[in-house]
Amino acid sequence: MWALRVVPGRLRPRPRRGPQRDAVRRLAFSSSRPAAGGAAGVRALVYAQHGEPVKVVELKNQELRPLGKSDIRMKMLAAPINPADINMIQGTYAILPALPAVGGNEGVGQVLEVGRAVTTLKPGDWAIPADAGLGTWRTEAVISEEALIGVPSDIPLLCAATLSVNPCTAYRMLCDFEQLRPGDSVIQNAANSGVGQAVIQIAAALGLKTINVVRDRPDLPQLVDRLKALGAEHVFTEEALRRPEIKDFFQTFPRPQLALNCVGGKSSTELMRHLGHGGTMVTYGGMAKQPVTASVSSFIFKDIKLRGFWMSQWKKDRGADQFKEMILTLCDFVRRGQLMAPACSEVPLKDYQVALEASMKPFISSKQILTM
Repeated sequence: MWALRVVPGRLRPRPRRGPQRDAVRRLAFSSSRPAAGGAAGVRALVYAQHGEPVKVVELKNQELRPLGKSDIRMKMLAAPINPADINMIQGTYAILPALPAVGGNEGVGQVLEVGRAVTTLKPGDWAIPADAGLGTWRTEAVISEEALIGVPSDIPLLCAATLSVNPCTAYRMLCDFEQLRPGDSVIQNAANSGVGQAVIQIAAALGLKTINVVRDRPDLPQLVDRLKALGAEHVFTEEALRRPEIKDFFQTFPRPQLALNCVGGKSSTELMRHLGHGGTMVTYGGMAKQPVTASVSSFIFKDIKLRGFWMSQWKKDRGADQFKEMILTLCDFVRRGQLMAPACSEVPLKDYQVALEASMKPFISSKQILTM
């Protein structure tokens, strides 16, 4: 038997340099000077104040700043709308760019032009943001080399566009908190979310079984079929997980040692209730906007551990080299057919209001992807 423990990479982390944060801040709203190469008239989704996205986000023309020696001019190809993007616009996220800002933290672009000092990317390459705050909801951008990571262009576009947030979060949570072995089980709520779909697929690739919890909804049978097609072992509604007969289920199915919580409130309490002795619940979201409540008996008699995870903090702690190493590992999953993009709806940039509204509706399992 072998343990699912990620061994720290041998690569030395790139030193954290002050200009990276400055580069991100500089990208929030470009200057009025034209870019090298004559590119101008870039279209971007900009917000000058915090508030409801459909009210404060506007599609505006911008001109690119000149290309510096360590800069890259990139054409954005596709960028998703994630919950963190919405929270940033609302002003409720842990990190906020200076206003006015261009929305979007994730996406993939193609390199058009590079400065004379750039060594890691060349025209034609694909690249994704190395950190949050770049403003990916735009047609083009001039970006510092250190703020980008190259990705192979032989993977599907939507996989590349959605690679750096949800799959990374899923992978780290599966590997970093418990020494899981093939045949072990994991329980998660919000299983239809972007992270949830990635958890199902990566867990299956690693030989793990998943218990997936979703809210009841009109199209529940179709959702269950879709999650099982991704590799979900079992799918339960929140209500079904609370029924007494669930005890019979765990007579024949291994108790999970790892629970992944994106909801909070009663849903997280139920996850803890079904954890095995000494198990860990990792919280990475709070969709219910309710606190995580644990019984005293969970700590005393089951020795349950409660942890939190934030991908941005992991990247800050580990550095760009380890992040890039993980990205390439996930690309290998994609190439082997073990990791697909989440269910997506592609929306042209000009129809951004439709995409913003759809991304905030309940029971939406399809991620909105802005295409440029």
